[in-house]
Amino acid sequence: MNARTDLQNLSVPEVFFATVPSGIRVPYVASGSGEPLLFVHGSLCDYRYWSGQTAVLSKDFLCVSVSLSHYWPVDDGADQGDFGWKAHVAQLAEFIAAMNLGPVHLVGHSRGGCVAFHLAREFPELVKTLTLADPGGPLQIDGMPEAAMPPAITLLREKVACLIEEGAIEAGLETFVDSVSMPGIWRRSTPGFRTMATDNASTLPKQFRDPLPAYTRAAAGQVKCPTLLIAGEKSPRMYRDNVNKLAEWIGHVDKRSIAGASHGMTFTHAAAFNRLVHAFVSA
Repeated sequence: MNARTDLQNLSVPEVFFATVPSGIRVPYVASGSGEPLLFVHGSLCDYRYWSGQTAVLSKDFLCVSVSLSHYWPVDDGADQGDFGWKAHVAQLAEFIAAMNLGPVHLVGHSRGGCVAFHLAREFPELVKTLTLADPGGPLQIDGMPEAAMPPAITLLREKVACLIEEGAIEAGLETFVDSVSMPGIWRRSTPGFRTMATDNASTLPKQFRDPLPAYTRAAAGQVKCPTLLIAGEKSPRMYRDNVNKLAEWIGHVDKRSIAGASHGMTFTHAAAFNRLVHAFVSA
């Protein structure tokens, strides 16, 4: 299977659907050959998010990018199941087994980084290496109050959900994307990225009703595979804090920062990101 990719336009390669035992039909694209690299997207994204990675890394690996359930493209009439991080972890485990891919080199970004983290923790036999780029979710520090999103972020997300559910899609997306990257990034985004985010706008309110679990020392200690942690130098502090703390807790890690990059590092600094991933999974 070959897939043409275009980072700027997010052109659509041939998409396949894999039916997993739970009945969910998982959209995916695949290109290249060799050891499997499985990419897990974050908020507002889908398999198209990884076009800039698969176009390059498929020269040396079998690159597989999935769209988690409820994200574009939705298979009309097919069961989407529950929306939630737990459901997405289970769905990916089923996908890897059904496609006979495991163990995979697993790569996750943002919300997808949290999903990938818990997949590696719960299904170690399916994951050979783990790469987390700006993994999303709160931190639970020993001896500190129960982790939760800061009130300002909670209020912002409530505003975003209201905007989207009232049909003010553009305003809602701009508010959210700028908040997780940097002010003005939405307006500077490529038309392709804005199209992808618009296609997935309806997932944001669902996501806000399903908060990600806190990372804990105990959970991180259950990740046994070699792990690469990547932060954007200019990413919001919560992502950089997650990378720093997980590097302490997991132990067997390679921690890197991409100079000048913010949360959208796979787009804006694709070459640097690809070099890090290639070197890590080839080691």
